[in-house]
Amino acid sequence: MSELHFAQSYGEARAKFFAAASAQGLALERHIHPAARGADGEELSLDCARLGPAQAERLVLLTSAAHGVEGFCGSGVQVALLHDAGFLARARASGAAVLFVHALNPYGFSHWGRTNEDNIDLNRNFVDHSRPPPANAAYAEVHPLLAGAQWPPDQDGEAGIARYIAERGQFAFQAAVTGGQYEFPHGLFFGGRAPSWSNRTLRKVLAAHRAWARRLCWIDFHTGLGPYGHGELIQAGRDDDAELARATAMWGGLVKSIYKGTSASARLEGLLAFAAYEELPQAELTGCALEFGTLPVMQVLQALRAENWLRRHPGAPQAQREALRRQVRDAFYCDAADWKAMVVEQGRAVALQALAA
Repeated sequence: MSELHFAQSYGEARAKFFAAASAQGLALERHIHPAARGADGEELSLDCARLGPAQAERLVLLTSAAHGVEGFCGSGVQVALLHDAGFLARARASGAAVLFVHALNPYGFSHWGRTNEDNIDLNRNFVDHSRPPPANAAYAEVHPLLAGAQWPPDQDGEAGIARYIAERGQFAFQAAVTGGQYEFPHGLFFGGRAPSWSNRTLRKVLAAHRAWARRLCWIDFHTGLGPYGHGELIQAGRDDDAELARATAMWGGLVKSIYKGTSASARLEGLLAFAAYEELPQAELTGCALEFGTLPVMQVLQALRAENWLRRHPGAPQAQREALRRQVRDAFYCDAADWKAMVVEQGRAVALQALAA
């Protein structure tokens, strides 16, 4: 049954989210993108549905598609929860508000890409843009190897990557590539030079709860790292022992940390969870990224290189464009019944643990 909650396109996912939320009588809120359009020319929007009191002091936030194409997973879990009578009853009985934020990055969701309309990685965009950006000398070193002029990549670039990994290790390469960079606007994992539309819009959504929220539990759904179908819980927020302790108390000893080196993810800059500190300064944050595995990490990175090459070559033949878009989607969305069932089961358990806490 869980497979029915997933979609094959952004438009279908949005329709399923609206239908499920409307069926529960939830308050719906749309934030329409003023400029960008979808892959089929459709309107794009960041959409919200709230279950529970408008002025709740305890807020559970469930967000999807920070990384565009990863929204196939997050949206599926959100829609499944909106159809889940047991979860809905527990949520209503808890007295907390549950806020579903659907498609943080609708452009990437629709176009089957991880970045937004400006090639920005939304989960690297939440830095203080009034200050000099974080430096990433390691990315500057590998950028010429990653962003070659042709596809498939030439042998020299691939040999350079192989040497880097042989000398420093695969995780060092992953960290160099994925940590976030602010120097190469056309490169991978670009954090942007100003707050993106999604950044500004998410802040508005959070700020609407500023007067009441005192405890915030934030679960952000992601894909692309780890074993097939396994959901790794990664503490989302500052390098703060108290926050990690709260996350561990809420979700158990399996919570990982990018700061302690226990996660499949490298240490990252500009996480979207940082918006909570500014927009809800009085709220105690307990956050996690729930990261579901798809393909081996080097295959995922290769798909990201394909997405980046397409960005830099808009005139590529249509057949090649479609093949590479499909490669990206398949790297972040396993369109298989067993994977979807695993995702929903784990997503439900994590959300229930948040309500119980």
